[in-house]
Amino acid sequence: MHEIGMCEGLVELIGQRAAGRKITGARVRVGTRHAVVGEAFEQAFALAAAGTPAQDAAVELVVTPLTVACHSCGGRSESLDLLAVCQRCGSADVDVSGGDELVLESIDFGQEQADVPGHPR
Repeated sequence: MHEIGMCEGLVELIGQRAAGRKITGARVRVGTRHAVVGEAFEQAFALAAAGTPAQDAAVELVVTPLTVACHSCGGRSESLDLLAVCQRCGSADVDVSGGDELVLESIDFGQEQADVPGHPR
């Protein structure tokens, strides 16, 4: 379950940004290539956040697609499937790009929300 290592890093980053304030939520954008399973991510986040300012915080996971470029027909599309094929012609002769990001987009502190610098909401 690779989500645990990912969430440990996120909780550490959130803790640095929190500066001792109680965290009630966070929004994380993760690319399809990370093959994150939503339920496993939530469980891993809860485990990693135990005993930290992020304990009991809700985490919103936003999965972003990868881009598929087809060599057969020239089509371009997006996919949330790691084993993507061309949506236009069905060819598996494709290049995939993107879908590899991991971004902490925002952190909620009670009633207030703080956007992470450099990452618009």
